[in-house]
Amino acid sequence: MSDSAVRPLRVAIIGAGPAGVYAADILTKAEREFEVSIDLLDAYPAPYGLIRYGVAPDHPRIKGIVNALHKVLDRGDIRFLGNVTYGRDLKLSDIREMYDAVIFATGAIKDARMEIPGIELEGSFGAADFVSWYDGQPDVPRTWPLQAKEIAVLGNGNVALDVARVLSKHAEDLLVTEIPDNVFEGLKDSPVTDVHIFGRRGPAQVKFTPLELRELSQCRDVDIVLYPEDFEFDEASDALIKSNNQVKTMVNTLTNWIVEEQDTGASRRLHLHFLHNPVEISGEDGKVSGIKFERQELDGTGNVKGTGEFIDYPVQAVYRAIGYLGSELAEVEYDAQRGVIPNEGGRVLDADGSHVAGVYATGWIKRGPVGLIGHTKGDALETIGNLLEDRLSLPMASNPSEDAIIELLEARGVEYTTWDGWKKLDAHEISLGEGASPAQTTNGPVDRARVKVVEREEMVRISRG
Repeated sequence: MSDSAVRPLRVAIIGAGPAGVYAADILTKAEREFEVSIDLLDAYPAPYGLIRYGVAPDHPRIKGIVNALHKVLDRGDIRFLGNVTYGRDLKLSDIREMYDAVIFATGAIKDARMEIPGIELEGSFGAADFVSWYDGQPDVPRTWPLQAKEIAVLGNGNVALDVARVLSKHAEDLLVTEIPDNVFEGLKDSPVTDVHIFGRRGPAQVKFTPLELRELSQCRDVDIVLYPEDFEFDEASDALIKSNNQVKTMVNTLTNWIVEEQDTGASRRLHLHFLHNPVEISGEDGKVSGIKFERQELDGTGNVKGTGEFIDYPVQAVYRAIGYLGSELAEVEYDAQRGVIPNEGGRVLDADGSHVAGVYATGWIKRGPVGLIGHTKGDALETIGNLLEDRLSLPMASNPSEDAIIELLEARGVEYTTWDGWKKLDAHEISLGEGASPAQTTNGPVDRARVKVVEREEMVRISRG
């Protein structure tokens, strides 16, 4: 870039979740001898991505992450533009005219595929869709079918625990969170009595984290049920327990629950099953009526093999929480198997495997939906490091003015939102919580933290003032 010494490096980041914010923050703080100008664009009118629309509302520690992201965006050196959808409101050619580089940080919001008979039956759901509903994602239906008394949740990760916990909790106990009104109304009429979490491998191989696991036992009027025959450990399991404190903590928690297990007569039960491989969902009249598993056994390496023994469970709904999948993006190569943008160290590749100059990726769309939120910082460091290394060879934007993107969006009638607009919406949601009548629970009245606004048009109206 021959003019980099006389004007800032212009960078667009598509996606204002943790991955995008971390990338923007790292770029602003990187050691360099030139200025940078960063626009953070998101399809939602509000920032925070996964934190706002992908994490269960009853995780109070998430507020700490929100506070950290807020501080970054509130500094004023990163511009947020919301309600701007890549591929519809903006094309890659538009971005490349106005920016020297673009970083895709669009995450992963679709469910990973599961191919077993019966997966298409009514009552078979993807966990990602359910999470989007209970988190008030603006582009999903406002209602959710909650008629099942017995429910199966497939998966042994934190999303499976979130889904099972929200399904089994009493709705009134979620009113202290930012749960949307329509979600509360749906959950409070749920007739659920039993939620079963099924994992393919043993207790030492679960992908939970200790905090999420312990949260299960804190649900009011919900009994935890475990099965001693599911507690199998092989040589690899024993070695993992000895070498990994997190695994040791979770196994100790689970085994203590078995020893201390008491039937309190709770109105709802949360069952944890291990060594169960789903093979078929059965149905009646097109609706889920049960699910069949093959019992597994550990093979000595921590992996499992089938035993030939099959077990049927009567359920009326199945939620698959076996992972997320990134979505395809217009004008960018896509690995449909992994659900990522093909890249090397964050440098996006074309169909021939060559780096597309000036185009980068970070977060789950870069490496796949694995790891915790904090792991995206490492992704961002690598991507930003390579972007800075490539700086002198980046294609030079023909219209790098900071006003160019605003003029284009306004010309196209895009009702974009800003950081000041988000602060208006944030304050509005908090005021709705303060103005709401205290929820009457068995522990007495509780105040609502906030009431999340769900409708996109309402979010935009409030944000744009």
